[in-house]
Amino acid sequence: MKTSFFKIMALAAFVSLSSCKDNAKEAETTEAEEAAVAKVESVTYKADIDQSTIKWEGFKPTGSHFGTLALKDGSVSVNDGVVESGKFVIDMTSITVTDIPAEDEGNADLKNHLSDGDFFDVKGFPTASFEITGVDTKEGKTMLSGNLTIKDVSNNISIPVKTSVDGDTMTLRSETFTIDRSKWNIKYKSKSFFDNLGDKFINDEIELTINVVANKA
Repeated sequence: MKTSFFKIMALAAFVSLSSCKDNAKEAETTEAEEAAVAKVESVTYKADIDQSTIKWEGFKPTGSHFGTLALKDGSVSVNDGVVESGKFVIDMTSITVTDIPAEDEGNADLKNHLSDGDFFDVKGFPTASFEITGVDTKEGKTMLSGNLTIKDVSNNISIPVKTSVDGDTMTLRSETFTIDRSKWNIKYKSKSFFDNLGDKFINDEIELTINVVANKA
């Protein structure tokens, strides 16, 4: 009996540890700022929506769910290899769930839940956007700042990115970072808004990784 008890406890501990991981660093978030304006001599690259993607992951006490979002449109202006301005439009209707098999009922249930008014209200706000406000270097990393608009809320975030240009193609990749959804007024089961959730809460942190491929316009 003792052996079985210890096996069960060990399994429970393993599951608990497996469902926990260190989240990526939260993006510095401030009030929205004025959009950057490119110089005349800059080169414009238009986002390839088929090659670009945003990965997301959300967390709760028992684990996480993850998936992708697609771009609807976007362009970025570059001067001598440095990003000067740009705007990306995110297609919120494209949200997918990839940790649950597509044929499982739970996949459609979660996608519908994320799309409804509890979360992103895709019917009312079919797009989100990120508009560049500036670029800086911090601790040896290129920090891209921009106004992230989700639903009807805009905040400025700064995220570490790497850019490269190969011929007529530019890539912009972010490190994995988190945003605090409560700052965009996404309230569902958030401890920032409700104090009686017990262990039924959903973490405010949403983890994002951005990969944009763009071609010279």
